[in-house]
Amino acid sequence: MHLGPARRIVALWIAGACLSLGACASGPLAPYSTDTPPLMLAPAAQAGVADGRGRFREIYCAVLEAHGHELPDYRPCDEALTRVGDEPASQGRAVDLGPSSRHLVALLVPGIGWDCVEDWLEAPGSAANHVAHFGYELSQIHVDALSGTPHNARQIRDALLALPEPEGAPRLVLVGYSKGTPDILEAVVSYPEIRSRIAAVVSIAGAVGGSPIADDSKQSEADLMRHFPGSTCTPGDGKGVASLGTATRRAWLAANPLPADLHYYSLATFPQPDRISRVLKSSYRKLAAIDARNDGQLLFYDQLIPGSRLMGYLNSDHWAVVLPIDRSHEKIGKLFVTQNAYPREALLEAVLRFVEEDLAGKTD
Repeated sequence: MHLGPARRIVALWIAGACLSLGACASGPLAPYSTDTPPLMLAPAAQAGVADGRGRFREIYCAVLEAHGHELPDYRPCDEALTRVGDEPASQGRAVDLGPSSRHLVALLVPGIGWDCVEDWLEAPGSAANHVAHFGYELSQIHVDALSGTPHNARQIRDALLALPEPEGAPRLVLVGYSKGTPDILEAVVSYPEIRSRIAAVVSIAGAVGGSPIADDSKQSEADLMRHFPGSTCTPGDGKGVASLGTATRRAWLAANPLPADLHYYSLATFPQPDRISRVLKSSYRKLAAIDARNDGQLLFYDQLIPGSRLMGYLNSDHWAVVLPIDRSHEKIGKLFVTQNAYPREALLEAVLRFVEEDLAGKTD
């Protein structure tokens, strides 16, 4: 069936809105259930999370001012990060913006539905090009767009073992976005043979504790993404949405302590309400019935890896932090993805510089 330009845009918006998990669903987001481990909401420090926000802000601000003006979607540092609670002060130390000494290699594991929209998105690869100037690399690990985390964890394992054996200290930094984070966590728990190859695990807007709106969503909503223009994704094992449920993720965390020999880092999205794109407003309001501190897909406290180092809170909705939709689809950006601009290239550089410094024991 051929769609005219206007109808094509509307069809894409409807599919995208429904895939914003829960946007087309109804009923309570957190229904009554006894299928849960005992839970409590406690300060992050009591979950073993170390607060590295002061130094990360210092690094991110330095990167933005040194390089951000030449990159797309520049924002001043105070607009790129959200101050939450009693953020530690910056350390007042110089930031090395020269070439990397460790030459870290970031391997991105994307979120649900990525394969379905990747060709349509036409991502420019500007983040990889930018960090390459400083001796870093960025590439992607292919995982099923619509499969569950155990299936994708196996794909991560296979991808890492297919790489050459590392010489010297490991340089691979696994970067999980959204569902990519639990995919990675399941991989490092289930497959100890890959751990010696990994320098660090970084979560960006990661669905660590799942999402309440996934509890009231169906896989059929995610399957809408198979109808995006140019989509080649398959149904997979049909467990992608179920694996994002809060009961599923929290039960998994309770039963699977993370390996202590790896370094973990967390970046959460905590946008100001006016930074939520129009297409995510519906799911934002649904989540706001529980807590208004959400990015349109995840609550801010469900995004931290236990025992990780907290780098910061990003003033970005769930899509803007990774998906450059408005750069290749200007009309959709103006109509629906209205808050999509974010300095992603500078963010990636800051993340890799922070991780490299921390691995060398220089952040404290």
